[in-house]
Parts: sequence; C-alpha cells; structure tokens
Amino acid sequence: MYASAGDQLVVHGRTVGQHDRIAQIVEVLGANGAPPFRVRFEDGHEAIMSPGPDAVVRHTLRNPE
Repeated sequence: MYASAGDQLVVHGRTVGQHDRIAQIVEVLGANGAPPFRVRFEDGHEAIMSPGPDAVVRHTLRNPE
C-alpha cells in the first residue's frame, strides 16, 4: 500500500452496520510512500495508522505542473 499526502484512506467497517471511515492522509511517514500515515478523520481526529487489509487508498488526481 502506497500513498501521498492528500490521498484518502478508507477503512471499511468490520461488522454489519458499521460504516466506513474516511480520512485524509496528511503526512506519509514511511519510505517511498509506504505506511505509517498521519491521517485526519472527518471529525478532526488525527492518528498515525499502519492500515490493515480492511483499508484502501483512494489516490487524488494531481496536476502534472
């Protein structure tokens, strides 16, 4: 799993009725885009995460300037 600052981390709910949590990746702490990531959730909570198999990265489109 690789990401850049500005991408989204989607953590899928593990049980029935549990919603997915979406966080913005604020900083990549690993080498070459690898975890851990500093993320900010929609409610403002920040955490450092090494995502497991229940998470995916949504890459943002970047302007190639």
